[in-house]
Amino acid sequence: MTARSETPGADRPRTARGNNPGRSRSHNRRVVLNLLRSMGALGRKELAEMTQLSTQAVANIIDELLAEGLLLDLGRRRSGRGQPPLQYAINPEGAMTIGMELSVTHLTVTVLDLGGVRRHESRTRIGDLPLEALVPMMAERVADLRRDLALPLLGVGLVMPGPFGIEGLSGVGPYNLPGWSAPAAAQALSEAIGVPVIVENDANAAAVGESLFGAGRSLPDFCLVYFGTGVGLGVITGGQPLRGANGNAGEIGHFIVVPDGRPCICGQSGCLERYASPHALQECLAATGRAADLASVEALHAGADPVLDGWITDAARHLSLVIAVLENIFDPETVILGGNLPDPVIDAILHRLAIGTSIASRAARRQPRVLRGQTGRLTAALGAAALPLYDAIMPRLDLAEPAGDAPEIPPSESA
Repeated sequence: MTARSETPGADRPRTARGNNPGRSRSHNRRVVLNLLRSMGALGRKELAEMTQLSTQAVANIIDELLAEGLLLDLGRRRSGRGQPPLQYAINPEGAMTIGMELSVTHLTVTVLDLGGVRRHESRTRIGDLPLEALVPMMAERVADLRRDLALPLLGVGLVMPGPFGIEGLSGVGPYNLPGWSAPAAAQALSEAIGVPVIVENDANAAAVGESLFGAGRSLPDFCLVYFGTGVGLGVITGGQPLRGANGNAGEIGHFIVVPDGRPCICGQSGCLERYASPHALQECLAATGRAADLASVEALHAGADPVLDGWITDAARHLSLVIAVLENIFDPETVILGGNLPDPVIDAILHRLAIGTSIASRAARRQPRVLRGQTGRLTAALGAAALPLYDAIMPRLDLAEPAGDAPEIPPSESA
C-alpha cells in the first residue's frame, strides 16, 4: 500500500467530559481550557453541554480562570432573539511557556503564549559544553525572555535525545549527550531558574507538539516516527504521551531491520538507525563526496541526486516494516513522519512506503495509514515549549485533586 501525505480533515475534535464530583476539580479546569483552546470562543451554556458539567460548575471554573488572567471575557455574541450569551476565550497574554531543545551541537529555544502562538525562536551552536557550563547559559536565556516578553511563565520544557540512563545505548555515539541525565538536568535547570522543568526525550516532545499544533490535533491515538539525529518514536494514546517506566518508550532506532547488517553503536548489527536516520543519510552522502549537512539535502532532492534518491528508497523499505509493527502493537489512528528532514524528502519517503498487511488494513479508515507532520523541522523545540502547556490544559483525571486544594496554575504564577 502506498501512503499519502494528506492532512487530517477538519472534523470536530473529540472532547473529554468533565466530572461533577469535587475530587475532579483539576480535571474539570483542564477540560474547559482544552475546549476553549481547540474550538475557540464559547459560552457557559455551550461549555456545560459539551463537558456535561453543571452550569454552576462551569461558571465557577470560568470565574476562577478569569481571575487568574487565563481567559478573556469577549462580551456578548450577537444573535437573534433573547439575551446573547457571554463568550469566553483563552487569553494569549495570560502566560507563556519556554521550550529548550538540547542536541549535541545546538540549543534551540522556543516560546509559546497561552494561545499556542510562537513568540520567539532562536538557535545557538553550543559545541561540547558540559552541564555546569550550559545550565547558566540556559538560565540567562530564560531570564532574558522573561524580561523581554513580560508574560507570566507557566513552565519550562527541556528536550534531549533519548534513551535516558540505559547502559550501552546512552552516552555514546553521535546522538546522545555525555554526562547528562534527565533527573540531573531537570534539577539543575529548575534550581537555576526557579520554576519547575519538565524533561522529555525529543521524540515524545515532538509527538506532544504534533498533538497540540499539527497533524495530531484531532487524533487521540497516533504514533510519530521522529527524524532527529537518529530516529525515534513518540506515541500518543488516549490523548496522553506514552512514556514507559523510565521515559524510554518508543526506542525504535535499535529495532533490527537487517539481521547481521551494518554495525551499530549499541553493539548490535542492522538497527533501523543505521539505515533510516538523518545521521545515516549524512554518512551516505559523505561517503560519495556530497555535502553532508542537512541544509543541502533539500537542494539535492530538487536536483534528483541519485545517492539521496537511493537512500530514500532504502529508508522507505525499512520503515515500511517498522510501521506495520507499530500498527499491530499500538493500533494508532495514523502514523506520522516528521522531524529534521525537509518536507519534500519526507513526502518522497511516504510515497515509496510499501506497508504490509496489519490490523490497520481496514477499508473504513478515516485517516491514511501514514501522514507527514505539520510542525516542521523544529518540531521537538516546539514540543518542548508545548510540554508545560500540555501538562496544564490537557484533561487528566489521574491528576485531579480534592476540592479546596490549590488551583492547577497558582495565581502567583499566572498573574
